[in-house]
Amino acid sequence: MDIEKTIKNLEKNNFKPYFVETKEEVIPLIKTLVNKGESVSNGGSETLKQIGLFDLITNGDYNFIDRTGLEGEELRQSYIAAFGCDTYFCSSNAVTENGELYNVDGNSNRVACIVYGPKQVIMVVGINKIVKDINEAIVRVKKTAAPPNTKRLSCKTPCAYTGECISLSKEAPLVCDGCESEQRICCNYVISAKQRHKNRIKVIIVNEALGY
Repeated sequence: MDIEKTIKNLEKNNFKPYFVETKEEVIPLIKTLVNKGESVSNGGSETLKQIGLFDLITNGDYNFIDRTGLEGEELRQSYIAAFGCDTYFCSSNAVTENGELYNVDGNSNRVACIVYGPKQVIMVVGINKIVKDINEAIVRVKKTAAPPNTKRLSCKTPCAYTGECISLSKEAPLVCDGCESEQRICCNYVISAKQRHKNRIKVIIVNEALGY
């Protein structure tokens, strides 16, 4: 992977990249990017757990829009509130050396907030998620990201049992190829190639392997 090239191209595409050596450096950086009292929310992410984000945003300094334990209409309303928050935290399924962000969701509240809504999006990305191009990003999701996530969420999908998407059995799987499970988590595919609103999406690259 070429981290320097990735950072250069993220800047070219109007994303704001940051680079830190360790996950312990992420929270101090985030504190400089988010004002106390602002509304914050998040997408599901093992990376955010690993950096200790939830200890920060649940300490009372921020207006945390928390969907934990909610169902039905209450859950939907929390998603709507998150769409208008000041800062939305998430990771990315892959970041290409060309400076593109590739994300695949099932429920898709996360990709909705990435594309539009929150005033700023802060992505925390381990170097394990940097890939050469979109083709590698597609395979990464099918082989590395989606299967462990289906296990984490207890989804009854083929990849939860086999460890990779069934589409990889094809000679040339297409981006949207996948299973027919009602619990499939690969439903909406979003490539963020460039930002009209410069620096709205901030990408913190950590020189460690984080998340799936």
